[in-house]
Amino acid sequence: MADAVGTHFFPEIAAGGFSRVDGTVQFWQRVNALIGPESVVLDFGAGRGAKQSEDQVAYRRSLLSLKGRVRELIGVDVDPVVTTNEALDRAFVIEPDGALPIPDHSIDMIVSDFVFEHIQDPARAARELDRVLRPGGWICARTPNRHGYIALGNRLIPDSLHARIIRSAQDEREGKDVFPAVYRLNSVSAFRRHFPAIRYDLHVIPWDAEPAYHFGSRLLYSLFLAIQHCTPASLKTVLMVFIQKRPVASAGAAAIA
Repeated sequence: MADAVGTHFFPEIAAGGFSRVDGTVQFWQRVNALIGPESVVLDFGAGRGAKQSEDQVAYRRSLLSLKGRVRELIGVDVDPVVTTNEALDRAFVIEPDGALPIPDHSIDMIVSDFVFEHIQDPARAARELDRVLRPGGWICARTPNRHGYIALGNRLIPDSLHARIIRSAQDEREGKDVFPAVYRLNSVSAFRRHFPAIRYDLHVIPWDAEPAYHFGSRLLYSLFLAIQHCTPASLKTVLMVFIQKRPVASAGAAAIA
Protein backbone atom coordinates (compact mmCIF):
# COMPACT_ATOMS: atom_id res chain seq x y z
CA MET A 1 0.00 0.00 0.00
CA ALA A 2 1.42 3.39 -0.99
CA ASP A 3 2.32 5.91 1.68
CA ALA A 4 -0.72 8.22 1.84
CA VAL A 5 1.43 11.22 2.79
CA GLY A 6 3.86 10.51 -0.04
CA THR A 7 1.01 10.18 -2.54
CA HIS A 8 -0.20 13.65 -1.54
CA PHE A 9 3.12 15.16 -2.63
CA PHE A 10 3.84 12.74 -5.50
CA PRO A 11 0.43 11.93 -7.04
CA GLU A 12 2.11 10.03 -9.90
CA ILE A 13 2.58 7.14 -7.43
CA ALA A 14 -0.97 6.19 -8.44
CA ALA A 15 0.41 5.28 -11.89
CA GLY A 16 2.52 2.22 -11.17
CA GLY A 17 3.22 2.60 -7.45
CA PHE A 18 6.41 4.66 -7.53
CA SER A 19 7.34 8.34 -7.68
CA ARG A 20 9.61 10.17 -10.10
CA VAL A 21 12.32 10.27 -7.41
CA ASP A 22 11.98 6.66 -6.22
CA GLY A 23 15.50 5.69 -5.17
CA THR A 24 14.92 1.94 -5.45
CA VAL A 25 13.78 2.28 -9.05
CA GLN A 26 16.67 4.60 -9.94
CA PHE A 27 19.32 2.37 -8.36
CA TRP A 28 18.04 -1.02 -9.50
CA GLN A 29 17.32 0.10 -13.06
CA ARG A 30 21.02 0.84 -13.43
CA VAL A 31 21.98 -2.46 -11.78
CA ASN A 32 19.76 -4.26 -14.28
CA ALA A 33 21.40 -2.38 -17.15
CA LEU A 34 24.81 -3.78 -16.11
CA ILE A 35 23.92 -7.47 -15.79
CA GLY A 36 23.45 -10.19 -18.37
CA PRO A 37 22.34 -13.83 -18.41
CA GLU A 38 25.95 -15.00 -17.88
CA SER A 39 26.66 -12.68 -14.95
CA VAL A 40 27.67 -14.06 -11.57
CA VAL A 41 26.35 -11.60 -8.99
CA LEU A 42 27.22 -11.25 -5.31
CA ASP A 43 24.57 -9.68 -3.05
CA PHE A 44 26.75 -8.28 -0.28
CA GLY A 45 24.48 -8.03 2.77
CA ALA A 46 21.61 -10.00 1.25
CA GLY A 47 19.68 -10.46 4.49
CA ARG A 48 16.41 -12.37 4.53
CA GLY A 49 15.27 -11.12 1.13
CA ALA A 50 12.63 -8.74 2.46
CA LYS A 51 13.05 -6.26 -0.39
CA GLN A 52 12.39 -8.91 -3.03
CA SER A 53 9.51 -10.63 -1.25
CA GLU A 54 7.74 -7.85 0.64
CA ASP A 55 7.84 -4.84 -1.68
CA GLN A 56 4.21 -4.23 -2.62
CA VAL A 57 5.05 -2.59 -5.96
CA ALA A 58 5.28 -5.21 -8.73
CA TYR A 59 7.64 -3.14 -10.90
CA ARG A 60 10.13 -2.68 -8.06
CA ARG A 61 9.96 -6.41 -7.26
CA SER A 62 10.79 -7.16 -10.89
CA LEU A 63 13.89 -4.96 -10.68
CA LEU A 64 15.01 -6.42 -7.35
CA SER A 65 14.61 -10.06 -8.36
CA LEU A 66 17.80 -11.14 -10.17
CA LYS A 67 17.54 -14.88 -9.56
CA GLY A 68 16.90 -16.70 -12.83
CA ARG A 69 18.03 -13.71 -14.89
CA VAL A 70 21.74 -14.15 -14.13
CA ARG A 71 23.91 -17.27 -14.18
CA GLU A 72 24.20 -17.30 -10.38
CA LEU A 73 23.14 -15.04 -7.53
CA ILE A 74 25.22 -15.55 -4.39
CA GLY A 75 24.34 -13.87 -1.10
CA VAL A 76 26.46 -13.21 1.98
CA ASP A 77 25.49 -11.70 5.32
CA VAL A 78 26.61 -11.64 8.94
CA ASP A 79 23.08 -12.66 9.94
CA PRO A 80 22.34 -16.41 9.61
CA VAL A 81 18.87 -15.45 8.34
CA VAL A 82 20.51 -15.15 4.90
CA THR A 83 20.29 -18.95 4.61
CA THR A 84 16.48 -18.59 4.44
CA ASN A 85 16.62 -16.07 1.59
CA GLU A 86 14.79 -17.75 -1.29
CA ALA A 87 15.79 -15.00 -3.71
CA LEU A 88 19.35 -16.42 -3.83
CA ASP A 89 20.93 -19.40 -5.57
CA ARG A 90 23.52 -19.81 -2.79
CA ALA A 91 23.99 -18.16 0.61
CA PHE A 92 26.90 -17.89 3.03
CA VAL A 93 27.13 -16.56 6.58
CA ILE A 94 30.28 -14.49 7.16
CA GLU A 95 31.95 -12.82 10.12
CA PRO A 96 31.71 -9.01 10.33
CA ASP A 97 34.31 -7.66 7.89
CA GLY A 98 35.48 -11.28 7.47
CA ALA A 99 36.75 -13.15 4.44
CA LEU A 100 34.30 -14.02 1.69
CA PRO A 101 34.06 -17.77 0.92
CA ILE A 102 34.33 -17.02 -2.78
CA PRO A 103 37.22 -17.64 -5.23
CA ASP A 104 39.38 -14.79 -6.55
CA HIS A 105 38.09 -12.87 -9.58
CA SER A 106 34.92 -14.98 -9.89
CA ILE A 107 32.26 -12.28 -9.52
CA ASP A 108 30.97 -10.04 -12.32
CA MET A 109 28.95 -7.70 -10.12
CA ILE A 110 28.73 -6.94 -6.42
CA VAL A 111 25.47 -5.27 -5.43
CA SER A 112 25.03 -3.87 -1.94
CA ASP A 113 21.82 -2.04 -1.05
CA PHE A 114 21.99 -0.03 2.20
CA VAL A 115 24.79 -2.14 3.70
CA PHE A 116 28.00 -0.07 3.42
CA GLU A 117 26.89 2.11 6.35
CA HIS A 118 27.28 -0.94 8.63
CA ILE A 119 30.86 -1.83 7.60
CA GLN A 120 33.19 -1.55 10.59
CA ASP A 121 36.50 -1.98 8.75
CA PRO A 122 36.18 -0.48 5.25
CA ALA A 123 39.79 -1.17 4.25
CA ARG A 124 39.43 -4.88 4.94
CA ALA A 125 36.00 -5.06 3.28
CA ALA A 126 37.28 -3.23 0.20
CA ARG A 127 40.21 -5.65 -0.11
CA GLU A 128 37.83 -8.62 -0.05
CA LEU A 129 35.48 -7.07 -2.59
CA ASP A 130 38.46 -6.30 -4.81
CA ARG A 131 39.75 -9.87 -4.48
CA VAL A 132 36.55 -11.57 -5.64
CA LEU A 133 35.63 -9.04 -8.36
CA ARG A 134 36.93 -9.80 -11.83
CA PRO A 135 38.65 -7.06 -13.88
CA GLY A 136 35.95 -5.11 -15.68
CA GLY A 137 33.38 -6.01 -13.03
CA TRP A 138 31.15 -3.59 -11.13
CA ILE A 139 30.44 -2.72 -7.49
CA CYS A 140 26.97 -1.16 -7.22
CA ALA A 141 26.11 0.28 -3.81
CA ARG A 142 23.34 2.44 -2.42
CA THR A 143 23.99 3.91 0.99
CA PRO A 144 23.16 6.95 3.13
CA ASN A 145 25.47 9.89 2.54
CA ARG A 146 27.58 10.42 5.67
CA HIS A 147 27.05 14.17 5.24
CA GLY A 148 23.30 14.04 4.61
CA TYR A 149 20.76 15.00 7.26
CA ILE A 150 19.53 11.41 7.72
CA ALA A 151 22.98 10.10 8.62
CA LEU A 152 23.76 13.16 10.74
CA GLY A 153 20.52 12.72 12.68
CA ASN A 154 21.04 8.99 13.03
CA ARG A 155 24.45 9.53 14.63
CA LEU A 156 22.83 11.73 17.28
CA ILE A 157 20.35 9.03 18.32
CA PRO A 158 21.53 6.49 20.95
CA ASP A 159 21.83 2.96 19.56
CA SER A 160 19.27 1.72 22.08
CA LEU A 161 16.59 3.95 20.53
CA HIS A 162 17.31 3.38 16.82
CA ALA A 163 14.91 0.50 16.22
CA ARG A 164 12.03 2.14 18.14
CA ILE A 165 12.36 5.50 16.37
CA ILE A 166 12.71 3.96 12.89
CA ARG A 167 9.64 1.79 13.44
CA SER A 168 7.69 4.89 14.48
CA ALA A 169 8.93 6.89 11.50
CA GLN A 170 8.45 4.08 8.98
CA ASP A 171 5.39 1.92 9.64
CA GLU A 172 6.50 -0.77 7.18
CA ARG A 173 10.00 -1.18 8.68
CA GLU A 174 10.45 -4.17 11.00
CA GLY A 175 12.77 -4.06 14.01
CA LYS A 176 14.64 -7.16 12.81
CA ASP A 177 15.71 -5.18 9.73
CA VAL A 178 17.34 -2.38 11.74
CA PHE A 179 21.09 -2.65 12.38
CA PRO A 180 23.69 -0.28 13.91
CA ALA A 181 25.30 2.08 11.41
CA VAL A 182 28.82 3.50 11.66
CA TYR A 183 29.17 5.46 8.38
CA ARG A 184 32.82 4.67 7.60
CA LEU A 185 32.32 3.91 3.89
CA ASN A 186 29.67 6.50 3.09
CA SER A 187 31.31 9.52 1.48
CA VAL A 188 32.89 10.31 -1.85
CA SER A 189 36.28 10.72 -0.17
CA ALA A 190 35.98 7.29 1.49
CA PHE A 191 35.13 5.65 -1.83
CA ARG A 192 38.09 7.32 -3.51
CA ARG A 193 40.39 6.21 -0.70
CA HIS A 194 39.34 2.56 -0.67
CA PHE A 195 38.71 2.19 -4.41
CA PRO A 196 41.56 4.30 -5.83
CA ALA A 197 41.47 5.72 -9.35
CA ILE A 198 44.51 3.71 -10.40
CA ARG A 199 42.39 0.56 -10.15
CA TYR A 200 38.79 1.77 -10.37
CA ASP A 201 36.51 4.15 -12.23
CA LEU A 202 34.13 5.76 -9.74
CA HIS A 203 30.67 7.11 -10.61
CA VAL A 204 28.66 8.67 -7.78
CA ILE A 205 25.04 9.80 -8.08
CA PRO A 206 23.88 11.90 -5.08
CA TRP A 207 20.15 11.37 -4.60
CA ASP A 208 17.17 12.51 -2.58
CA ALA A 209 14.19 10.17 -2.71
CA GLU A 210 10.87 10.76 -0.98
CA PRO A 211 11.38 11.56 2.71
CA ALA A 212 11.25 8.32 4.66
CA TYR A 213 11.28 9.43 8.31
CA HIS A 214 8.20 11.63 8.56
CA PHE A 215 6.09 9.82 11.22
CA GLY A 216 3.05 10.15 8.95
CA SER A 217 3.14 13.96 9.23
CA ARG A 218 2.53 16.11 6.15
CA LEU A 219 4.25 19.02 7.91
CA LEU A 220 7.44 17.03 8.50
CA TYR A 221 7.27 15.62 4.99
CA SER A 222 7.04 19.09 3.45
CA LEU A 223 9.86 20.32 5.71
CA PHE A 224 12.16 17.51 4.60
CA LEU A 225 11.26 18.18 0.95
CA ALA A 226 12.21 21.84 1.44
CA ILE A 227 15.53 20.84 3.00
CA GLN A 228 16.25 18.43 0.15
CA HIS A 229 15.42 21.09 -2.42
CA CYS A 230 17.93 23.51 -0.87
CA THR A 231 20.82 21.17 -0.18
CA PRO A 232 23.74 20.87 -2.64
CA ALA A 233 24.75 17.54 -4.18
CA SER A 234 27.39 16.95 -1.50
CA LEU A 235 24.67 16.94 1.19
CA LYS A 236 22.06 14.76 -0.52
CA THR A 237 20.70 12.00 1.69
CA VAL A 238 21.78 9.02 -0.41
CA LEU A 239 24.76 8.08 -2.56
CA MET A 240 24.32 5.65 -5.43
CA VAL A 241 27.80 4.42 -6.25
CA PHE A 242 28.87 2.52 -9.36
CA ILE A 243 32.50 1.45 -9.30
CA GLN A 244 34.11 -0.41 -12.20
CA LYS A 245 37.31 -2.32 -11.70
CA ARG A 246 39.66 -1.41 -14.53
CA PRO A 247 39.73 -4.25 -17.07
CA VAL A 248 43.53 -4.27 -17.47
CA ALA A 249 45.91 -2.98 -14.83
CA SER A 250 48.96 -1.18 -16.13
CA ALA A 251 52.44 -2.28 -15.12
CA GLY A 252 52.72 0.76 -12.91
CA ALA A 253 49.44 0.01 -11.20
CA ALA A 254 50.50 -3.59 -10.57
CA ALA A 255 53.72 -2.39 -9.00
CA ILE A 256 51.91 0.01 -6.68
CA ALA A 257 49.25 -2.60 -5.76
